[in-house]
Amino acid sequence: MRWQSGGVLVDHWPLIGLRLTTRRVELRLPTDDELAALADVAAAGVHQPGEQPYLTPWTDVSPEQRARHVLQQHWSRRGEWSVDAWALELAVFHHRQPVGMVALKARTFSVLREVRTESWLGLDHHRRGLGTHARTAVLALAFDGLQALSALSEAFQDNAGSQGVSRKLGYHHDGISRDVLHEHVVVSDRLRLDRSDWQRTPHETVTVSGLTPCLPDFGC
Repeated sequence: MRWQSGGVLVDHWPLIGLRLTTRRVELRLPTDDELAALADVAAAGVHQPGEQPYLTPWTDVSPEQRARHVLQQHWSRRGEWSVDAWALELAVFHHRQPVGMVALKARTFSVLREVRTESWLGLDHHRRGLGTHARTAVLALAFDGLQALSALSEAFQDNAGSQGVSRKLGYHHDGISRDVLHEHVVVSDRLRLDRSDWQRTPHETVTVSGLTPCLPDFGC
């Protein structure tokens, strides 16, 4: 087949056209200007001083370094995408303003049909239910759009926010993980949401658009 030029970016990277919406949030890939705005949100803080909710301590640095991390991680995840190892990192918009990011990740998804999630919200947007809406949106993509069998998550045992979202959505305990953070042992709960759990647990309605041209990129 002869190559034809003149396409737009979404022709080459269909994920740009993917949209997940609930009645309160929209999730999609950010533009460069929106990514810069998200970096500013992260620089302003994503948790209270003295807390450390992440095993990778990317928030335990200066505001400038937090902002740079948001940019570099997003760019690297786009650049390293492959069918066998992908991380879809979407901006979370509330009233058209970027408030945080959520990621849906998988390895050898075509075989395992398992995904993992991670997320952060700007501190000003905590305790408003937006995290639950954002997690619900990516789980709808996973289970209803990509036909995943399970979704996995990990959270420190004292991370009340993440633990609370998982309980609302029907996750069940799946063991613990022990790691080292700042030369101290930290314990995380491993959490699992199987397809049957998702189907029987009430959750927000999610509209997924633009998925069909993206399916080959997910290994579907």
